Amino acid sequence: MGKDKLKRFAENLTFECMVQPAFEEIFRRDHPLKGRWGADFFGNDNPIVLELGCGRGEYTVAMARRFPERNFIGVDIKGARMWRGAKSATEEGLANVAFLRTRIEFIGSFFGEGEASEIWITFPDPQLRKNRIKKRLTAPSFLAQYASFLQPCGAVHLKTDSRHLHLYTLAVAQANGLSVEAACDDIYGTGFADELLSISTAYEEQYLLRGVPITYLRFTLGEGRRLVAPDFAPDVELA
Repeated sequence: MGKDKLKRFAENLTFECMVQPAFEEIFRRDHPLKGRWGADFFGNDNPIVLELGCGRGEYTVAMARRFPERNFIGVDIKGARMWRGAKSATEEGLANVAFLRTRIEFIGSFFGEGEASEIWITFPDPQLRKNRIKKRLTAPSFLAQYASFLQPCGAVHLKTDSRHLHLYTLAVAQANGLSVEAACDDIYGTGFADELLSISTAYEEQYLLRGVPITYLRFTLGEGRRLVAPDFAPDVELA
């Protein structure tokens, strides 16, 4: 492991905004903050917005700057990347930001019914291999988990450079009768991108420089229930 990573891991331990539970704290059990983020972590009852697979936390921090009346939690497993967001939030004194280091598979151990008001998924791995489709953060099994803690009218936002993931997620929503509130296959080319959607991460800048269209999808999950996989014909050849 490189010295820079070790240094970042050590500094992560000093950030008050960083929550890093041990595996045994959450495996088949609930974390103490479940249902208590507002009262025990943020000290208020403001709406809680999650960014799943937050990477460096650029979107989480940018949204927190724009909306001080909301609380934002970036979730990812890669601590060396999250260090950047946690450091920025700490240096700027952003009290409405938290970072949770865990696998998304364990997300249900951290949030109680109706605890999250919105979910953002920005530039996740599209998991294009056939044997990894269930690993997509918008696969039915993940969405069913989100429904257990997302408010019924709360939106799931997907922003991605992957047209395949965009169309797959739209197919999941349609197969399950989910309410699709917005769908755009090129937010910048069509002028769809507003101030919030125009927040740009380092990865997004790379895609834009290559002329790759950025897509966006917003939908709600309604009441928690079992979701089914779509009958989806991919527009790209999966490996």
